[in-house]
Amino acid sequence: MTRNMILHLAYDGSAYHGWQTQKNDRTVQQTLEESLSEVCGHTVKAVGCGRTDAGVHARHYCANFRTESRIPADRLPFAVNARLPKDISVYEAFEGSQDFNAIGSCVRKEYIYRILNTQIRDPFLESRVCFYPQRLNMEKMAEAAAFFEGTHDFRAVRSVGTETRTTVRTVHWCRVSREEDLITIAICANGFLYNMCRAMVGTMVYASYGKLEPRDIPALLEKGDRRLTGPTMPPQGLYMNHIWYPSFEIGDKG
Repeated sequence: MTRNMILHLAYDGSAYHGWQTQKNDRTVQQTLEESLSEVCGHTVKAVGCGRTDAGVHARHYCANFRTESRIPADRLPFAVNARLPKDISVYEAFEGSQDFNAIGSCVRKEYIYRILNTQIRDPFLESRVCFYPQRLNMEKMAEAAAFFEGTHDFRAVRSVGTETRTTVRTVHWCRVSREEDLITIAICANGFLYNMCRAMVGTMVYASYGKLEPRDIPALLEKGDRRLTGPTMPPQGLYMNHIWYPSFEIGDKG
């Protein structure tokens, strides 16, 4: 009987052109599928919980694939990791219901965006944070973040890309915190548009130094004009961080 296997994995996206398989660029999906195919003894096609762009990372990510291989689920991570490069790791594997789909069954996701807000670069974080030397105003950023929460049309903070049936999304929370020089923005929503997180963060940065006022954000969302909101921030600061499904979740506990 064909099993529907669920994987909990993580990856550093620096060397990849995003998650989704492409013709001429190395991707996380392609790399994972090649390793799974070796282990399972047949061609494997994996479904990921979302499209991450080139240079974007995942602290926690979910994928599923179908196989007739009888390899025990608890042995699968060891077998696959032995064939994967060191910047991708499968943490756990378990069998799911036949109707489970990593993206279609997902009810909400959280991304985090990390900004190193100091005048001195950290060479060890170069590909894993957005280096931003101009001092950012945390109060203004937090005020701006709060205006993104709720159900809105988010076309004003998306780039032209994959077409969707609707640009309305519900943001469950948008929170800003700082620990020494590292700022973390956590955004949880029922779905994300192309570059939505990075444009939201760019809009918060604009609000930080007065290029727009936090209270202007509802009107900017209503207008839906991408030119009026903040820039799309660099990809290396972005991480998929938590994924929720009806019967389980993948991410940090507690």
